[in-house]
Amino acid sequence: MSIAEPLPIRDLQACCAPLTREPIDSAHAESLAKSLKALADPARLRLLSMVAAHADGEACVCDLTDPLGLVQSTVSHHVKVLVDAGYLTVSKRGTWHYYRLVPGALDAVSSLLTTV
Repeated sequence: MSIAEPLPIRDLQACCAPLTREPIDSAHAESLAKSLKALADPARLRLLSMVAAHADGEACVCDLTDPLGLVQSTVSHHVKVLVDAGYLTVSKRGTWHYYRLVPGALDAVSSLLTTV
């Protein structure tokens, strides 16, 4: 595993018990921190919420720029971070990219933080 790339959050859940049950090793702590960092941005939190709440749970960048008040390139950067961290999936249709919340991704991160 490369420390430079975070594990997708679903892989962290499979490898790690909740943080309060047993200590995680430094490599998994590094990866989890990068995955949580992807959420630790107000624009990204809003993007997750907007995508999840959008009709059919899917949104195009064109649907997100105006409500977020950011330019398309900035929104694209933020959704790429969320895709790379395993929170969103992307499909391309024509020239547009459509984003959808990965089923269980937020449940996975919350279960890692659950106290036992």
